[in-house]
Amino acid sequence: MPIFGSRRAAAPRLAPELDDTKLGRVRKQLEAPSRPGLGDIRVDQVEQVLRDAGHDWDRRTHRFMVLAAVAPQGVARLWLRRRSRDPDALLFQAWMDLVHGRWDGELADAAATIDLCHRAADLTPADPVPWLVVLSVLRLLRRPPREVFPVWREVTSRDPWHREAYLEMLHYLSPEECGSHAQTLDFVDAAKSGMPPQSPAIGLEMVAMLGRYRRTLSAGGVDALMSSRIWTQPPAEAALDRALEDWPRPGYLRHAAALADLNLLAYALIQAKRLTDAAQVFQAVGPTVTPWPWELDGDPLQQFTHWQARALR
Repeated sequence: MPIFGSRRAAAPRLAPELDDTKLGRVRKQLEAPSRPGLGDIRVDQVEQVLRDAGHDWDRRTHRFMVLAAVAPQGVARLWLRRRSRDPDALLFQAWMDLVHGRWDGELADAAATIDLCHRAADLTPADPVPWLVVLSVLRLLRRPPREVFPVWREVTSRDPWHREAYLEMLHYLSPEECGSHAQTLDFVDAAKSGMPPQSPAIGLEMVAMLGRYRRTLSAGGVDALMSSRIWTQPPAEAALDRALEDWPRPGYLRHAAALADLNLLAYALIQAKRLTDAAQVFQAVGPTVTPWPWELDGDPLQQFTHWQARALR
């Protein structure tokens, strides 16, 4: 405890790395202005932080996702020129292709991106991450289930509770994409039936609930007026109660995106008008803000700051 009273609480901030300090240092280096000779340094930094994740597939995926979203495209090209058979170099280029394809609404060369993933998978057979990128590409292309589900099984055979794979499939099976409300319910129910309590995919049900709420809200009319009732229905109340009992406890959630799931829980409790309950989640989150889901209602920092202040006062 500080000698002269408590320090001021840190201001809320957007930090894609969440609480991964090693990743945060590399992210800041990638976002810094370029200068001669910096390319090789950046490649070395990206390579090392990915290597450091080892076989922690959850942490490794988180690092790939964050770095591919901020790295200059020249970093991936330079890495591949230096090590054309390095599985991480191949996979980093594939991740960057996917990120830019999402921004543009289409991939420049989907077949080439998938080929990079297959080459990486051949070099590291135990790694689920190449198959996750293929799954994400197929989802972006709206490919049929007969192509998507075998790739889903490739990921989960290597990492049964891979957070991003479950979220990819949830969105793929949604009414907005290639499925229906009934399919998302079946998928979530099947996952819940065997999911360990501290699984990286623990937030799946909450994401599905929020998707249903936003879908009802966007429908307009009477449905929109009644949308808040979704949170007071017994299944939703039970899910919020279960999450509230465990998630905010120090050390309970240990996966790489734990703070993202806590942001999600805080947002859901706000929508359910449970401000008192949200307070303990905001305390667990601290100052780390994730753009989603706060951006659904405006500027994420403003939304988070507003509701955090109301919950904690």
